[in-house]
Amino acid sequence: MSRIVNGASLQPRSGAAPKNIVLLLHGFGSSGSDMISLAPPWQDALPDTLFLAPHAPQRCSMMGTGYQWWGLSGFAPSALAAGAAAAAPAIDAFIDRKLAQYDLSEADLALVGFSQGTMMALQIGLRRPRPVAAIVGYSGMLAGAADLGHRVSTPPPVLLVHGTADPVVPIAALHLSESQLTRLGVEVKTHISYGVGHSVDPVGLRAGRDFVADAFARS
Repeated sequence: MSRIVNGASLQPRSGAAPKNIVLLLHGFGSSGSDMISLAPPWQDALPDTLFLAPHAPQRCSMMGTGYQWWGLSGFAPSALAAGAAAAAPAIDAFIDRKLAQYDLSEADLALVGFSQGTMMALQIGLRRPRPVAAIVGYSGMLAGAADLGHRVSTPPPVLLVHGTADPVVPIAALHLSESQLTRLGVEVKTHISYGVGHSVDPVGLRAGRDFVADAFARS
């Protein structure tokens, strides 16, 4: 199993020990150093939160400076499901280490992904033995829905955010993922960013922040 050994982080603004963790999972060809940029606008609402943005264990096969959770050989559902499943153990092990390090539980953890990172956030967050507080997925989709029927007992709430002008992962992916998750009994909210491409706009960023802050307040 590949091991996550590096990345970027942002300590709690309060200066106190973390009361919760937001795990930020980057997209294909990106890095934790890019993904951590989502965290500063969230700190006022989450002053006691530790933000962790690890680099995926693999260097990106197509972009030499970035990382990948798995090599994208295609967008066929079976290929996406297999890739996400193969990448999951490294993230699960990283989560286990960090929860133990800070004496926290899944109820103190939110998973936030972008694009391929959204596939990983959903892959991990819907299969942990104990439910995480929340999952936020930007510009991504659910992979591997077929085997989830018997796995999701107490699912965490999910927010999906997507731009209507996304040329990489079309907005149709949000609607399909919402439908699949709803059938599995997952509480799903969506935010559609009109005219936005494969990126996160300020309104979508605030929607994610508020969703996570509310989940932590209820957990």
